Amino acid sequence: MAQHTQSRKFLQIIEDNFLMQVGEDPMRKGVLLDLVLPNQEGLIEDVKAEGSLGCSDHKMVELRILHGGSKALSRTRTLNFWRTNFSLFNDLLRGIPWDRALEEKRVQENWSVFKHHFLQAQDQCIPMIKKSGKGGRRPA
Repeated sequence: MAQHTQSRKFLQIIEDNFLMQVGEDPMRKGVLLDLVLPNQEGLIEDVKAEGSLGCSDHKMVELRILHGGSKALSRTRTLNFWRTNFSLFNDLLRGIPWDRALEEKRVQENWSVFKHHFLQAQDQCIPMIKKSGKGGRRPA
């Protein structure tokens, strides 16, 4: 009875995780021993149980994994701080008469003025770069 319960539990886990059996050829002495359980339909095809290694009576499982075509292109761009012209950035921000630009304004207005000038300088001094994929540098 325990084996029957374990079998039902195993099948329930497969179903709960949206897995499906691919390939139904017997692997050894007419019995299906190896399971191929992809989580997407159409991800694996051409599953075959053929031949054996050396004197083993186990069959080799051969299959083809489909990778889904071309990789999606990232359109994400980010600031390339490695190529920043810091001296120009400094000159642009120093050239602004901050006393006049910020006088007699509320905090939010001052923030907006500062942010506007900062972003203008950033656009001129820090180039953009396409964000790299998984292999790119990550902050520590």
